[in-house]
Amino acid sequence: MNEDQVMSRILTIANQKGGVGKTTTAVNLAASLAASERRTLLIDVDPQGNAGSALGIRRDESDRSIYEVLLDGLPLHEAVRKTELKFLDLVPASRHLVGAEIELAQEDRREFRLKRAVDPLAHSYEYVLIDCPPSLGLLTVNGLVAAQGVLIPLQCEYYALEGLADVLKTIELVKGEANPALMVDGILLTMYSANNLANQVVDEIRRTFKEQVFETVIPRNVRLSEAPSHGKPVLLYDLASKGCQSYLELAREVASRFGAALGVA
Repeated sequence: MNEDQVMSRILTIANQKGGVGKTTTAVNLAASLAASERRTLLIDVDPQGNAGSALGIRRDESDRSIYEVLLDGLPLHEAVRKTELKFLDLVPASRHLVGAEIELAQEDRREFRLKRAVDPLAHSYEYVLIDCPPSLGLLTVNGLVAAQGVLIPLQCEYYALEGLADVLKTIELVKGEANPALMVDGILLTMYSANNLANQVVDEIRRTFKEQVFETVIPRNVRLSEAPSHGKPVLLYDLASKGCQSYLELAREVASRFGAALGVA
């Protein structure tokens, strides 16, 4: 692939289980891709708005959010906000998203709202990452319909595989009904601690899903947990931390899967 060519990959980060590192992954993968000077857009469709606050942009700072895009037809580019990282933009969430699923349920082709908004702008970015809520409702379905691929964060714990089955079933339903090209770009093991149980979970997931599982494993890391309270991705908070280095490695791996060499230090 020519280095000057623009490659666009729309990637939804989804898991209906909360507390698995979904938003942490969305924010820090986006920041790591941007650090390599890859134009990256992060879209927050989680009503909690944690992706924005982790980048120093509080929910409801602006009346132009993903809510207005989905429900009022606001062009996506009008909701884009700059972040502290030159190559990373954000479309923030809104508290109004809490009721958006009920409102969307009344609309025609409701599951295509996000796709219609993203497609005209996608060519302006090399990566578009969509952070979904911890559920498999209409907002997450919109994320899956809009995407080319899904990244599934999976906590290294005993019940991880149960939740994964639900996500994979939803992905298959979306493929059958609305987005036949959708694929699982990768399963990401998160919150890893070096103990026997975690190692058993890692071994079982790798044995079951083989090459679908990223080589990179995200460890439990205090600096990774602290960074959002400072309104920064971890690479602007503690570049040397294990959490930061893991997400930089993940960014390299994500990029290599789509044929682009990343020059992240």
